[in-house]
Amino acid sequence: MTMQRYKTLMTLGMVLGALALPAQAQQDDAQDDASRWVSDDLTTYVRSGPTDGYRIVGTLTAGDPVELLETQGDYSRVRSQSGDVVWVPSSNIQDAPSARVQLPELETRVQELSEELSGINETWESRMASLTETLDVRERRIADLEQRNQALESESEASRSTVRELQARLDTQEEDLLMRYFMYGGGVAGAGLLVGLIVPHLPRRRRKRDRWF
Repeated sequence: MTMQRYKTLMTLGMVLGALALPAQAQQDDAQDDASRWVSDDLTTYVRSGPTDGYRIVGTLTAGDPVELLETQGDYSRVRSQSGDVVWVPSSNIQDAPSARVQLPELETRVQELSEELSGINETWESRMASLTETLDVRERRIADLEQRNQALESESEASRSTVRELQARLDTQEEDLLMRYFMYGGGVAGAGLLVGLIVPHLPRRRRKRDRWF
């Protein structure tokens, strides 16, 4: 549903509510209030008495307020705004103000409601703009964090690769060192063995006897 259609439906609902409230209030007070209004016909003929046999003495305009004095048969005796007391068909008067009387008030009410709805719409649009801006900021922050995370992962992978390379070099150096130790130890052992084999076969020097005179 578009905002324009929503505003139209809201305005229509409020106008109907405004129409219903005065009518209901007038019906509730009908027993104590003598106020009446001429119906929405263009003109209403009024007579000097309570039957069609009495002469027509004038007209009342649709929407004119009158004061109900009494009712006889199909006619009611009313007092107009000018103070004239005449008889008018009861079917031509009503308890609620006519549309002509209510129209200015309804137009004012519609204008007020339209302004109120316009304010609500502006407030809503402002809030939506604020929320959209906040969402954009959060999305940018998320994108920035994701980019930084990817960079950190790349650096971490590079660091792990360097560590593996250094570990491999260290292992190679350890193997070389052990090999050197083995070779040195083997050489020393071989030399000792060789000396052990040669020494027994060397001629021994005879000891001269000590002569005593």
